[in-house]
Amino acid sequence: MREVGDVAFRNRIDAGRRLAERCGHLRGPDTVVLGLPRGGVPVADEVARALGAPLDVIIVRKLGVPGQPELAMGAIGEGGVTVLDEGMAARLGIRAEEIAAVTDRERAELDRRVVRWRTRRLAEELQGRTAVIVDDGLATGSTARAACRVVRAAGAARIVLAVPVAPSGARRAMADVADEVICLETPAHFAAVGLWYDDFSPTTDDEVEALLHAAHDAGRSGGDPPTDPVPHGTDITVAGPDGPIVATLTVPAAARAVVAVAHGSGSGRHSPRNLAVAAVLHRDRIATLLPELGDDPHGHFAVELLAARFGAVVRALDDAPTTRGLPVGAMGASTGAAVALWAASEPGSPIAAVVSRGGRPDLAGDRLARVEVPTLLVVGGLDTVVIGLNREAAARLGGPHQLAIVPGATHLFEEPGTLAAAAELTRAWMVDHLGADRPGDR
Repeated sequence: MREVGDVAFRNRIDAGRRLAERCGHLRGPDTVVLGLPRGGVPVADEVARALGAPLDVIIVRKLGVPGQPELAMGAIGEGGVTVLDEGMAARLGIRAEEIAAVTDRERAELDRRVVRWRTRRLAEELQGRTAVIVDDGLATGSTARAACRVVRAAGAARIVLAVPVAPSGARRAMADVADEVICLETPAHFAAVGLWYDDFSPTTDDEVEALLHAAHDAGRSGGDPPTDPVPHGTDITVAGPDGPIVATLTVPAAARAVVAVAHGSGSGRHSPRNLAVAAVLHRDRIATLLPELGDDPHGHFAVELLAARFGAVVRALDDAPTTRGLPVGAMGASTGAAVALWAASEPGSPIAAVVSRGGRPDLAGDRLARVEVPTLLVVGGLDTVVIGLNREAAARLGGPHQLAIVPGATHLFEEPGTLAAAAELTRAWMVDHLGADRPGDR
């Protein structure tokens, strides 16, 4: 029996290679290896190499106890999964608002990682497969438990949790979420994962990215054969009310809806923020159309003219073979929110849902009362003036609506994790309100 401080592994690579020796029975065409970022990915990479299996990440975040962040009271994962140790929270006297604050902060970081590690690659398909979830060690188990639930919800037929080290009793504790638990070391006096490594230096985002890229290049991720899963946009030209309009149409495979994006004043169809949100929509099989709306020739913001241009672009979606018949949504950023809402208010508009991000919906004026489609107003928590304008505009909207405030965000959502949070809110709203089928229904 090892004692605390009696090192078991030189580093994560050593741990991964030794763990892979115990995972040989999992080799097969339906196996996929999922590393828990960040520290679990180097371990998972060694396991994936040995099994000849695809490597991916499963993104979850630990919910640390306030004042004791290393002590986990739960975890959150992709797809809205939350695991909370309510007994621990009660014993420590943690209030609901404290739990909510921790959850909001970790959700922002989780969304940031989703955008970073999913923008250039799709998640591995898990339906009917054996998913091997790998971390560098198991402490409370809350993060691994969330990962198992996320993977189960994605349709995995069998879940194996594989870690180099965990407290005694870990196999029994995880039996309700994992079909098999593989662990090399289960010391009675565990203390902490890092004590069982000679080198437990932090793994960086860049290192995770490099390992995923290397696995992709070697054909061990991204499908078979390995391909770039990001759809390529095509520039199209649409006849507008006062001249041609160039727009970029991006249609992922088996698209189930399409969202047209109205940029704000001083921006355009190449806005990096709008492109980042579009990438999140693409991962959920939602096509995007980003038009170059231009400016009012008289030099001021003319919402009616820009809305007419935007409406022409939206109507053209039914002329494109790849988007014909798809449910249509609209997203507007900054002053573009008023453009999207004005276009949605027009009789016969195909727009079935609207999202405003950091928007000025108030600029749509009396047209707000004519907007009958579901509308989400997303505003940064530090953008106090715009919050007030959005609340006033919400009261004037003619249809169902919701105001969502992203904590810690200013007007442009430049703070870490805030744009990712806004993108996820946009994705969820469009999926819920466009009447499109869910992933896997086709």
